[in-house]
Amino acid sequence: MTKRILASGNEAIALAAIDAGVRLGTGYPGTPSSEILEEFAAHGGDAEWAPNEKVALEVAIGAAFARARALVTMKHVGLNVAADPLFTIAYAGTPGGLVIVSADDPGMASSQNEQDNRRYAIAAGVPMLEPADSQQAYDFTRRAFELAEQFRCPVLLRLTTRVCHSKCALTTRPPVTAPAIRYERDCKANVMIPAYARIAHRKLRARLHELQQLNEQGEFIRELPGDSELGIIASGISIQHAHDAAPQASFLELGMTYPLPLERMRKFAAGVKRCVVVEEGDPVLLEAALAAGIPVTGKAEMYRFGELSVGRVRRLLANETTPEPAPPAGKPPQLCLGCPHRKSYEALRELGCIVAGDIGCYTLGVLPPFEAVDSCVCMGASITTGLGLRRVLPEAEARRVVSVIGDSTFWHTGINGIVEMLYNRPATGHLVVVLDNSITAMTGMQENPSTGRDLKHRPAPALSIEDTVRAMGVDCVEVIDSTQEYEKFVELIRRQLGTNETTVVIARRPCILGMAKLKAREGSKA
Repeated sequence: MTKRILASGNEAIALAAIDAGVRLGTGYPGTPSSEILEEFAAHGGDAEWAPNEKVALEVAIGAAFARARALVTMKHVGLNVAADPLFTIAYAGTPGGLVIVSADDPGMASSQNEQDNRRYAIAAGVPMLEPADSQQAYDFTRRAFELAEQFRCPVLLRLTTRVCHSKCALTTRPPVTAPAIRYERDCKANVMIPAYARIAHRKLRARLHELQQLNEQGEFIRELPGDSELGIIASGISIQHAHDAAPQASFLELGMTYPLPLERMRKFAAGVKRCVVVEEGDPVLLEAALAAGIPVTGKAEMYRFGELSVGRVRRLLANETTPEPAPPAGKPPQLCLGCPHRKSYEALRELGCIVAGDIGCYTLGVLPPFEAVDSCVCMGASITTGLGLRRVLPEAEARRVVSVIGDSTFWHTGINGIVEMLYNRPATGHLVVVLDNSITAMTGMQENPSTGRDLKHRPAPALSIEDTVRAMGVDCVEVIDSTQEYEKFVELIRRQLGTNETTVVIARRPCILGMAKLKAREGSKA
């Protein structure tokens, strides 16, 4: 039966996955994508948080090799981590439907960059669908699984923050029966040795040509006639802004943004006096149109940064390049008053440490009153950038370097840094502080491999950070509560900075918000 509800883009994708018969959902939490798998699990789907995005995609690939439909979710920077399997599975493909959600973050509401992952579709050679609202998020997700199976290729589903979190009316459709699960051996298709990969690459390019022809037929195109003076080509959330900014214009709305329907774009542009491409982020559509000789214009460089809005699109269409009004001042983010990370940063600041930081709540230690983080690059980079500093700084300076990483990030990509620390050991040793608040807090209190609970908060094996690093051969491993044992923590850090040992100090104290959520869940079960 169909039903009409109010749903966000993330909720729409989860519902579509349920109705499309998805057998497995995998991912790593990251705003603005985190709610997708949580909603999928809440509606009865089999979902898991993987240690990182690469693992999530590889698990989903395995499921799709058995003809299961699999959904993988991550934020835009997560696709960097998953790029290695993505580029190869684009060649091999899978018999089961494989759909990868990339939730981009224009304006960097909670990210370290605002990369435009439409570039990944082009580079990897996989089709990309871009919904503009919750209804399209639902419809495109269901269709993506069909396309993935029809063309034996992964499909990228790109959303942005506003589509992920904005709610609108959504009409669902009856669920379908999922394809039967079975494995058929096909070495030439699934084993990408050079001899087979060369053949697969040619098939990939032929497949993209077929997909472009499909796109030209108009299934993912909506053309709205209007004033012939102005035509607008747009995709995703930019469609909504453009309609409000110039309701009188003619519109060509693109739902599949790779491979593009260039001939439909050419015909549309020829039918209007002025054709403008309105898009957030990089000028991906503009560049493709211009390269094909389509007479379009785009936006000034100043509109490449941050999210678009109705007001910004009006300025863009008017070729207005005067300075934009400053946005209203907002409350800066900060560590919670009861956050266990606060005392750790007070100690590192007191000791004058050079702190190589990482991605998570604790990144906020760069802000006042602590100002105790010196670098932050990407997940897991705190350990390895700290090691680079240790290797080249004069000894007195090298002994001040500390790498700070969180518990979820340790499992994500921190372990390889520990391997580097032990294998290519600096002369002064190195000190890693794991700020373990027993939850993945920054993205909404998700579980991780050391919490002892799975995505649905059910009991699960709890991996031990201290046992792991001891088994790897770290010289000194200490577990301490830096809030309750502050002076002892300061002395421990001071002592280990003066040795040549490899050291991992685990500053463990649960997040107060995470504990409140845990107690609320336990109370609801009682």
